[in-house]
Amino acid sequence: MAYNLLKGKKGIIFGALDSNSIAWKVAERAYEEGAIFTLTNAPVAMRMGEIQKLAEKTNAHIIPADATVLDDLEKLFIQSMEILGGPIDFVLHSIGMSVNVRKGRPYTDLNYEWLTKGWDVSAVSFHKVLQTAWKLDAIAEWGSVVALTYIAAQRTFPDYNDMAENKAYLESIARSFGYHYGVRKKVRINTISQSPTRTTAGSGVKGFDAFIDYAEKMSPLGNATAEDCADYCITLFSDLTRRVTMQNLYHDGGFSSMGVSQLIMEQFGK
Repeated sequence: MAYNLLKGKKGIIFGALDSNSIAWKVAERAYEEGAIFTLTNAPVAMRMGEIQKLAEKTNAHIIPADATVLDDLEKLFIQSMEILGGPIDFVLHSIGMSVNVRKGRPYTDLNYEWLTKGWDVSAVSFHKVLQTAWKLDAIAEWGSVVALTYIAAQRTFPDYNDMAENKAYLESIARSFGYHYGVRKKVRINTISQSPTRTTAGSGVKGFDAFIDYAEKMSPLGNATAEDCADYCITLFSDLTRRVTMQNLYHDGGFSSMGVSQLIMEQFGK
């Protein structure tokens, strides 16, 4: 059901790769709620995905951009404002990558060149996006920026590897830039700490299927799906959350508040 929560709003959505992507679901929901937006991803990621189908479905323009390259980001914001007819009301940062995870390198034996690449893609890119928008004055007053994160930024999940540090840094950027953008333009910046979700990127983590099952049994409401996360993003893009900023918002069915659940106790008591 649609409520026209984003009627008249303009956005940029980073990271839609295929129909399993949270960014893909957000784009679908934003379109249903009346928004217009551009879609972007790194050229190499776009060749792997099906973003053209999403663009056709949502009447969106695609602008290739590497979020780690400042020139690409500047062109992205300038072209988006030209296409959409004004400053941007919302931005979704749904980008994350660890070369160490992809190549099976353990946390105790990291390749630091790979670490730096993953850190740049997963976290520093968020600062680059915000700084570029800041310098271009590209985000409208009371705009909203959301980045996706995970509870491994606060708690230890061994197989999440160096992505834990990436997400911790991402969350810090939201708080730090959230202050400056709030004072300047009333723009709010938040992160959503999502349940483990079956996306192309998430499935690359070792033992992912087992962990999804564990999180499901730990969470009173069960794991939040990609569709659920899209709904939450829409509320943060809307005017209903105008005073929410600099927050790391857990969207995990209650997992983050749990110590142990009855289902887990019963499983280990067998």
